[in-house]
Amino acid sequence: MIREDLRNIAIIAHVDHGKTTMVDQMLKQGGTFRENQVVEERVMDNGALEKERGITILAKNTSMHYKGVKINIVDTPGHADFSGEVERSLKMVSGVLILVDAAEGPMPQTRFVTQKALELGLKLIIVVNKIDRPDARVKEVIDEVLELLMDLNASDDQLESPFVFCSGRAGTATLDENGTGTDLTPLFDTILSHFPPLELDEKSPLQILVSSIDYNEYVGRIGIGRIERGVAKPNMDVTACNYNRKDLAVRGKIVNLYEIEGLERMPCESASAGDIVCFSGLEKINIGDTVCVSDCVEPVAFVKISDPTVEMIFSVNDSPFAGKEGKFVTTRHLRDRLYRELLRDVSLHVEDTDSADSFRVSGRGEMHLSILIETMRREGFEFQVSSPKVLFKEIDGVKYEPIERLIADVPGDNTGPVFQSMGTRKGELLHMTAMGSRMRLEFLVPARGLFGYKSEFLTDTKGEGVMSSVFFEYQPYKGEISRREAGSLVAFETGEAVTYGLFNAQGRGTLFIDAGTQVYEGMVVGVSPKEGDINVNVCKTKHLTNTRSSSSDDALRLIPPKRLSLEESLEFIGDDELLEITPQNIRIRKQILNGELRAKARAKAKLQ
Repeated sequence: MIREDLRNIAIIAHVDHGKTTMVDQMLKQGGTFRENQVVEERVMDNGALEKERGITILAKNTSMHYKGVKINIVDTPGHADFSGEVERSLKMVSGVLILVDAAEGPMPQTRFVTQKALELGLKLIIVVNKIDRPDARVKEVIDEVLELLMDLNASDDQLESPFVFCSGRAGTATLDENGTGTDLTPLFDTILSHFPPLELDEKSPLQILVSSIDYNEYVGRIGIGRIERGVAKPNMDVTACNYNRKDLAVRGKIVNLYEIEGLERMPCESASAGDIVCFSGLEKINIGDTVCVSDCVEPVAFVKISDPTVEMIFSVNDSPFAGKEGKFVTTRHLRDRLYRELLRDVSLHVEDTDSADSFRVSGRGEMHLSILIETMRREGFEFQVSSPKVLFKEIDGVKYEPIERLIADVPGDNTGPVFQSMGTRKGELLHMTAMGSRMRLEFLVPARGLFGYKSEFLTDTKGEGVMSSVFFEYQPYKGEISRREAGSLVAFETGEAVTYGLFNAQGRGTLFIDAGTQVYEGMVVGVSPKEGDINVNVCKTKHLTNTRSSSSDDALRLIPPKRLSLEESLEFIGDDELLEITPQNIRIRKQILNGELRAKARAKAKLQ
């Protein structure tokens, strides 16, 4: 059967190239919203963290209608750390729109997602977005995209992919690289003409490949996926199986069946091969499972998700302030929450450790793990995490480490500091291209060399640089890289920080806290410009005499403290430090809180 009335597409691109804004305009012009309906910007980014940060974290499904054809659209994340969401989403579609910024051109994540689409043999439409930017360079970007496709060994058919030139914000598209366009009709027409109707088998027994999982407290777990063949109906007896674990088969029933219409899930009586559906009733369903009729259990192979490259240790909080601010503080709470995250996030790994209170959590990068930490913190969890470490591999007796492809756009007169930083971090220059008054630098650098580099990069480029990276490959170990040259200012005793103590401490470095903050021995309260830690007594009060009064403290001027965000804290912490996470505070602390024991441990480590 050929379904002329259906197209399944995904929109993939580098972060900030305008995918979600483009989906907004496609839905508006596709008649999903009423003419007078108030629609917020980037309507698909409906999570609190997504709205705050302006990025897409989870892949989302939506649909629109054009000329009697239903177009199912998957909006995917652009940040490299969430590329697992992109990989699994591509199994639901038969074609992809690859968005490329008309000024920036192909970036690291563009290369990664394009490679995944080519490996699956998907048809492509290249959308050059933001053609209304003053610094747009459309002709050069076309050449760069074609070079990228040739680099990735695209087939002749894929090299002939059509180009559409758009402004996502204005909602216009044109097939003329020098034109402007009035609406998105040229893009819609290209989708219908270039992505062929689906050839599907409706007569054979049912197969649904689950590519995403959602949860509803009323109906439980909801599987989301494309029907590979057959017809699905509510109250149908089915069996969930997995291609990689063929001995695992769970019988159940599809209780509720939904189709995606715009932003809503609409109950339906049946759905045919090719439709993207949501269904409930199978409590143990997981991403990668296949739902089949019980008398014909044939699992479908799922895409192999790339392995994690960074790990952190999550453990129960054992600081002196433990249990005061969090709602969920025990080992059981922490373990259940981490393993529950595995059901939704296919690129996350969680393992038990030798300690019952600690768990090894591996992900795609610092951003991937920091989003998990922030989500748990907002849910009321209290715990502590170690500094991030890269995952090494041993191949033929040789130690290998993950290498990232880094692209940095910097002002022409700020390239020197970037080269110097990359040299100390074992970076290797691949390309250097002039773009007007700016330079584009492309490096291969060890993943561990990028820990803590973002803030240094912004300082080196006077805040005007833009950098992004994506995993490239594993290469032989590059040697030692210094994690951090600065030392920490460590609280000497437990108590409340006071102005007098802080005034004396701020001469040693930059403080993270202000007067009135509760501190404990071993808590990091600032950063020292010199190597090595310095113990400071921020709780020290001035001794009062007949000639000195406490009111003279008002004359002491404190420098405003530096407030570290969660990502900045993760970049800052050293190997002997931990990050204490609570719903109300983020504190950096030493693993060994007692100063004398810490000094003994340091001396012992030097002797070894």
